[in-house]
Amino acid sequence: MASLPGAFFEKGRSFLPCLFNSFDPYFKQPFGAVRAGQSVHLSLCIPEELGYVDPHLVLQKEGRYDVPVHYRMKFDGQTPHQNHFSVDVTLNDVGLYFYYFDLYTDFRRIVRGPDNCGVVSWQEGESWQITVYEADFETPAPIKGKVFYQIFPDRFCEGVENKPMPFPDRLYQADKHAEPFWQPNEVGGHLNEDYFGGDLKGIQMKLPYLREMGVDYLYLNPIFEAHSNHRYNTADYLNVDPLLGTNEDFETLCAEARKYGIGIVLDGVFSHTGSDSRYFNREGRYGEGGAYRDPNSPYRSWYDFDPKYKGGYRSWWGFETLPEVNEETPSYVEFITGEGGVIDTWLRRGAAGFRLDVADELPDEFIEKVRTAVKRVGPDKFLLGEVWEDATTKFGFDKRRTYLLGKGLDSVMNYPFKNAVLGFVCGRDAGQTMTDILSICEHYPAPALDTALNFLSTHDTERALTVIADEPANGRGREWQSGRCVTGEAYEEGMLRLRMAYAIIYTLPGVPCLYYGDEIGLSGSGRDENKRAPMIWDDNGSGLTYGPPDMERQENRFESVEKQLSDPDSILNYYKRALRIRNENPEISRGTTEVMELSGNSGGDIAAVRRTWNGSSILIVYNLSDEAASLSDAALELDSRSVRGYLAVSAGDEPSLSGELEIPPHSIVFLK
Repeated sequence: MASLPGAFFEKGRSFLPCLFNSFDPYFKQPFGAVRAGQSVHLSLCIPEELGYVDPHLVLQKEGRYDVPVHYRMKFDGQTPHQNHFSVDVTLNDVGLYFYYFDLYTDFRRIVRGPDNCGVVSWQEGESWQITVYEADFETPAPIKGKVFYQIFPDRFCEGVENKPMPFPDRLYQADKHAEPFWQPNEVGGHLNEDYFGGDLKGIQMKLPYLREMGVDYLYLNPIFEAHSNHRYNTADYLNVDPLLGTNEDFETLCAEARKYGIGIVLDGVFSHTGSDSRYFNREGRYGEGGAYRDPNSPYRSWYDFDPKYKGGYRSWWGFETLPEVNEETPSYVEFITGEGGVIDTWLRRGAAGFRLDVADELPDEFIEKVRTAVKRVGPDKFLLGEVWEDATTKFGFDKRRTYLLGKGLDSVMNYPFKNAVLGFVCGRDAGQTMTDILSICEHYPAPALDTALNFLSTHDTERALTVIADEPANGRGREWQSGRCVTGEAYEEGMLRLRMAYAIIYTLPGVPCLYYGDEIGLSGSGRDENKRAPMIWDDNGSGLTYGPPDMERQENRFESVEKQLSDPDSILNYYKRALRIRNENPEISRGTTEVMELSGNSGGDIAAVRRTWNGSSILIVYNLSDEAASLSDAALELDSRSVRGYLAVSAGDEPSLSGELEIPPHSIVFLK
């Protein structure tokens, strides 16, 4: 990871090599998004060689009737060979603003370059963005600085073994070595109808383990009654799926989790239901009622029936088993968001919040009503959204989405961070990686950035180890993916890079989230059954154990949780050390982020950032190379600091600080 171009954060600079860079506090204050009514100070540094200039800020709020506004910049003085200009603007209206600078001579302008530095252009170019959010936007304080852990319930832990199936069309995998179904059935479908039996009691059994891991919140994939093992095809919003347990079991789980300081966030799937549900009931499981069977059903208005659609009704991405709902229908809105409705019921049963599935496919107005329902129960209840891109620039429903500006979501799943970090440890350009990370930091409102969910794997994506160390599927089918594994040197190198990737995630702004199994090095390719493989607890088969001989092989160097806990060099204990260091230093979990320049780092293998919180700072130095490094940069202030902690491949690879900082390969050092 290399620092961005420009002399960032150096005091007493006599020469600035950049015309403008919104990441640098000399050029823009405050950093990032601002509250409505807040002023922004912008500065330019113009080399004398450009001749006479009369720079103007050209600022345009995005909106149908908004036009560019030109603000003349005042002359602030000179330094050798450079002229300095600045302007202050107050931004009163919520929305996105885009800006560049017009030099008002020779048709020249300063636009955003690929590294975020300003470049002179005679043509239109990319603008910088300022996000202005609601002045009263706040997010739950208990979430900030904490750690999440994601669980796919059917594959985590079985607390009640050999339980009977609640419905005859479910297939129970009593033999945990049996392969999760992936081959097509007689009509070519993949029904996700095999169940390994993970349940709420199993999660409750593992609360001590999760607390020892440093986990503060669990994000559970759907637990409502549904007729698939993923449960994204909701059948009954008000009841736990009977294979997972009962509503009382959920309340008990929440109460027991609170004793360990752990909250539980649920997955809310509100853009569609299952066709096999009490609301739609195409399959007839729920009697003669339901929107599909009864034109007079109270649920009929929730759906869009029309012969132009496949199957005669609108469905999610054409999947007939997932009929889409009309989120504007008053009875549906009331059912989900009204007092005594779905949101209200589960939060009062003990949930700490909701994650909205496919949030960018829900209307902003509906999300705002969900927020009202969540905050009605308590301001500390959390509302997270699934958005795969920069959530401030997302476009949908023929307009720019507004759900991250203070009236909708608290925050989002941070896919841009995931893509940047995994790309970087796989060899992507370090400078562009940091630009992508800092762009999200700049665009997101601070309350949302503080609570953004940072992760490397999910139930929807290839596991991080597979991305790092294996050949990508690139659209190849299940037959090709079946039986693939990460082995040999690729596995060893992948585990090194996986450690570093998670360590980076743990030191970025936001809240880190570990997907179950990543802490023991599970791999998993794109097909669902691999990235949702059973957790490996021990070698005796208790709870859930590893999969079948012909399933994608999980070559675990340190094997089960049980064995890894006893090995100080295991990846599991590495994660525990990383979380402990993070939790012991609030600067890491809550502080502002500054990228620091290091001399002699042409290879881009060494990087350093300063995280500052409440006047205290911690330096984080990364060595991503295969060799030890010696650092003596004045910017590191080594004379006044000591080693606060470190993360290395082996617990015995300790850094040293005596005049110079000696940092082992593939390691991170924390200086205070």
